[in-house]
Amino acid sequence: MNDLQPLLKPGSIAILGASSDYSKVNGRTLKFLLEKGYPGKIFPVNPKYDAIGGLKCYASVADLPEAADLAVVALPARSVAGALRELGRRGVKSAVVFSSGFAETGEAGRALEREVVAAAQVAGLRLCGPNCLGLINAFDRVIATFGQFADGETPPGPVAFVTQSGAFGTAIAALARRRGLGLGYFVNTGNEGDLDFVQIMRAVLEDPRTTVGAGYIEGLRDGRGLMELAGKALALGKPLVLTKVGKTDAGARAAASHTGSLAGSDAVFDGVIRGRGILRARNEEHMLDLVEAFANCKLPEGGGLGVITQSGGAGVLMADRAEELGLKVPVLSAATQRALKAVIPGFGAAGNPVDVTGQFVVEPGLLRDSVRIVLADPLVHIGIIWLQLMDAHVDALVGIFDEIKGHATKPFIVCWVAAAEEALHALRERGIAVLRGAEPAVDAAAALVRYAQARRGWLADRQARISLRLPQVDLPAESGAVATLRASALFEQCEASTAKCALAHSADEAVSAAEKLAYPVALKIESPDIAHKTEAQGVKLGLENTQAVREAFATLVANAKRYKSGVRIDGVIVQQMVHGETEFVVGLQNDPVFGVVVVAGLGGIHVEVLKDVVFRQAPVTPAEADRMLDELRARAILDGVRGRPAVDRAALTRLISAVSCFGAAAGTRLKELDLNPVLAGPRGATAVDWLLVLN
Repeated sequence: MNDLQPLLKPGSIAILGASSDYSKVNGRTLKFLLEKGYPGKIFPVNPKYDAIGGLKCYASVADLPEAADLAVVALPARSVAGALRELGRRGVKSAVVFSSGFAETGEAGRALEREVVAAAQVAGLRLCGPNCLGLINAFDRVIATFGQFADGETPPGPVAFVTQSGAFGTAIAALARRRGLGLGYFVNTGNEGDLDFVQIMRAVLEDPRTTVGAGYIEGLRDGRGLMELAGKALALGKPLVLTKVGKTDAGARAAASHTGSLAGSDAVFDGVIRGRGILRARNEEHMLDLVEAFANCKLPEGGGLGVITQSGGAGVLMADRAEELGLKVPVLSAATQRALKAVIPGFGAAGNPVDVTGQFVVEPGLLRDSVRIVLADPLVHIGIIWLQLMDAHVDALVGIFDEIKGHATKPFIVCWVAAAEEALHALRERGIAVLRGAEPAVDAAAALVRYAQARRGWLADRQARISLRLPQVDLPAESGAVATLRASALFEQCEASTAKCALAHSADEAVSAAEKLAYPVALKIESPDIAHKTEAQGVKLGLENTQAVREAFATLVANAKRYKSGVRIDGVIVQQMVHGETEFVVGLQNDPVFGVVVVAGLGGIHVEVLKDVVFRQAPVTPAEADRMLDELRARAILDGVRGRPAVDRAALTRLISAVSCFGAAAGTRLKELDLNPVLAGPRGATAVDWLLVLN
C-alpha cells in the first residue's frame, strides 16, 4: 500500500467534528469504530465535548496527543481547507472528507474544492474525497465511513470493492453481503480531488489478503494508469471486474478517418480493458456473479464447458449461450459417454449437455458420479451443474456438492434455480459458487475462461513486450493530413507494407509512372481537402493502358472540382494494383483517456456500418494482434470461406503491431491514422489506401 497505508490501514484515527449523537453523519464513524472493535487509537475532535463514548475529546487538532495516521473530516465545506492545513501542521498523513458542497454543486463549489486540494497538497497528506462515504478495511476493522453498509455485519473477505458512487456502491456492497461475499475493502472515492479510482484500486489489490478486485466507474481520468494496474493485476493473478456506466455516450468528435468515427469513448474503453484482462460487467448483479465465481473457482485451463442438468431444456439454453460467448460445448468422448450411461437412467442424455434427470433425488450418488465423469473428460475444462427447487433435499445436495468440491481438479459452478436460502448459504460457506440462473452461470463460466486466457497470453507475451522497439519517426512539423507519399515513406520505415505509388501532376507524368510501376494501376486524386476519395469519385482502378490512364487523370481532376468548389489539387497518385482476398482496416486514434489506441477489423467502405473492429492500447505485440483477430465476429473469413484461400495471419499481425508501434512513437503528435483497405491474402497484407492526420 506504500504511501496509502496510513489511509487504508491506520494505526490511529482522529475524527474532526465528532458528535455524541450517533445518528448524525459526524457521530456514526465513532459509533462504528467502537462497535466493530477498531484496535487502534481514536481521537474525537470537537470543542463542544470533553468526552464522547468514553474517549477523551480534544478541542482542536493542535491539542491531539500525537499525529494520527488518518483524519475523518465531517465539517461544513467552508471549514475543510483550514482543517486540512491544521492537520498538515500536526503531521497527520491522510484524510477522508465526508463533507459535500464542492465540485458537484457548480462553479463556486469547484473553486472551494480546488482550495481543499491545494491545502492537502501543501499539508502533505493524501485525500480521499471530498463528498465521499469514506472507506472500510474489514480485515483491520477500520470503519471510516458513515454509510449504511456499516450498520450490518462487515466480515472480511477476499474482495476489494472501489466505487465512484456512494449510494449505488452501498447498494452493491449490500447485495454482496447477501451473497456471503466478504468485502475486505469498501472504498468510495467521491469527487476524487486527490486520490482517484485507479490509485485506490492499485493499493487494495496489493494487499495479499485480496484475491479479487471489483469496481463501479462513472468516469475515468487516468486510462494509462488503469492499464498499468491491469497489467500488475494479471501478473498477480487477481481478476478485476468493473461496471462502467455511460455506454451510450459515443464520445463523438469530428474525425477525418473511418477509425476516428468508430472510436467512441465506450467502444475504446471496452476493447482496451479487454486486452488487459479486465472483465466488464453489464450491471451490479452481473458484477457480483463474476466476483462470486472468481472468489470461489480455480481458473480453467481451456474453453471447454461441460453441462450437467436435470432439465434437457435448461441444457439447450446453456449450450446456446455458451456458443454465443465463444465457449465450446464439446461432444464428450466415447469413453466418457460409456461411463455416463452406466450411471444415468436410460431416458437421460450422455452427450453434452448431460441430462441426469430427476432420478438423482432418489439416487444422490448419481449426480456426484455424473459430475466426476464429465469433469474428467479431457475436452471439458469447466463445469456447470443445473438444478431447481429441491427444498426437501437441501442437506443431501449440499453434502454431494461438498464432496464434489473436495475431489474436483477442475472448476465448476452450481446453478440452483429457486434455491432455498439455507442451500445458498451452505454452499457459499463451503466456497462453492452458486448462481441464480442458466445465463448468469454461463456468463460467469465464460468470464473465468476469458480471464484465464488473457492471463496466459499476458504472461507468455512478457518477453515480446519487453523486446518491442518503437521506431524513430520524423514527422512533418505541420498539422493536418500528411501527403500520401510522405505518409507511405513513414510507414515503410516502420515495416508497415504499403502499395508502391508515385505522384503525377499531369497526364504525361501519370503515364510515365504507370509504365514504371507496371500495368494495371490505380489512380487516386491527391487533395488536402478530400479525406475520402471514393466520396468525391476520386478513384479509378484496374487501368490497363496509356489511354485509360490519360482519361482517368482528366476525369479525376474534373470530379474533384465538381465535388468541392475551390478544392486544392496536389496531383494524382498513380498506384500499383495489389491483390488480396479480404479487405481489412488498421488504424490509430489518440484517445483522451488511454492515449494512442490501435484498431483492427474487417474494412472497406462499409466499416462504419459493420463496426466489426477491436481496440487495444498501443503498442501491441504480434501475439496480441493475433488475439485481436480472434475477437472479430467475422474471424472465420480470415480462415478462408467458399473456396477463397486463408489470409496470411502472420503478415497481418505483423502489420498491426508495426502500425501500433508507429502510433506509440508518434504519441501526442498523432491525431488519427486510417489504413483502409488493407488487402490481405495468402501471400501477405498490404495497405492500398491511407490517411494520416497530425496534431
